[in-house]
Amino acid sequence: MLRIAQIAPLYESVPPRLYGGTERIVHYLTEELVALGYDVTLFASGDSITTARLIPVAPKALRLGNCKDPLAWHILQLGEVFDRMTEFDLLHFHTDYLHFPFTNAWNKTTLTTLHGRQDLPELKHLYQKYSNIPVVSISNAQRLPLPMANWAGTVYHGLPLNLYRPGDGKGNYLLFLGRISEEKRPDRAIEIARLANMPIKIAAKVDKADMAYFEKKIRRLLKQPHVEFLGEVGEAQKEELLQHATALLFPIEWPEPFGLVLIEAMACGTPVIAWNRGAVPEIITHGKTGYIVENIPQAVHAIQQIHRISRSTCRETFEKRFSATVMAKNYIRLYELQRARMHEQLTNLNTIAISKTLP
Repeated sequence: MLRIAQIAPLYESVPPRLYGGTERIVHYLTEELVALGYDVTLFASGDSITTARLIPVAPKALRLGNCKDPLAWHILQLGEVFDRMTEFDLLHFHTDYLHFPFTNAWNKTTLTTLHGRQDLPELKHLYQKYSNIPVVSISNAQRLPLPMANWAGTVYHGLPLNLYRPGDGKGNYLLFLGRISEEKRPDRAIEIARLANMPIKIAAKVDKADMAYFEKKIRRLLKQPHVEFLGEVGEAQKEELLQHATALLFPIEWPEPFGLVLIEAMACGTPVIAWNRGAVPEIITHGKTGYIVENIPQAVHAIQQIHRISRSTCRETFEKRFSATVMAKNYIRLYELQRARMHEQLTNLNTIAISKTLP
């Protein structure tokens, strides 16, 4: 059985207490791999909770402490992985590209899942330099800016089947869930709800980096009578909000690489009205699990048609495509494939080395 190291970011615990999509996925993947019988070690913050073996690096999630230099902790983590490298058959990184300069020299099977946006101009130079390092996309749309990267496969995120239960959607409100930021466009969601003459609940965190945007563009909008601002919510409250929502609004203005909240809504049987950006068309089936729109009038019209979406179909689609078990099995296939490729590469290198010693 494979001995697998999962290397998580240290900004949040695994699982995170509140917001933290990457750490949540690492948690679900780790726990599912353990349940399937794999030997898994998790490199994460010391306040993480797991059935795998935990190698704590930072004593607690960096976001919860007074951390001045998160890079220092991640370098320490990388050193810890290196020191223990012989204990594993495969290293699965979820920490972007920090390890790229080192893994070429390690002769160890690695896989790196890219959880964020890949359309930043500097990344092209990076992936041209390290085009041999296998990376995993979380949607096909995420790959588009980097055709030169060594894409090993696409694995969609998944959630445990028992994490969320379907609801009746009879709360008669719209929901915006996640994070207040300019690219997430909460202002659009508020305007859509106003035009549709429906109340909206805003359950979202405000990061320090987005505070100026929040103060300048959003705070005044929250004073409208149809808006209820809840701030950042935990898992139990999130489930309840999704279960009773008429629909989830996802009016993004950026190439979203996945959108975990989309499958959270699906798990609760809640249809989604989402902008046609990034991975949205790969996750939402138009007319089946929600509506994909291009502008505010289309979104308002979609709300008027939302009764046509079957909540049971939303849940069934989640179970078939986006469960943690499906995600883990897709990763296992990639693990085996990368192990075979690494074995072939090492065999070829050994053959070349031996041939050079022969007279």
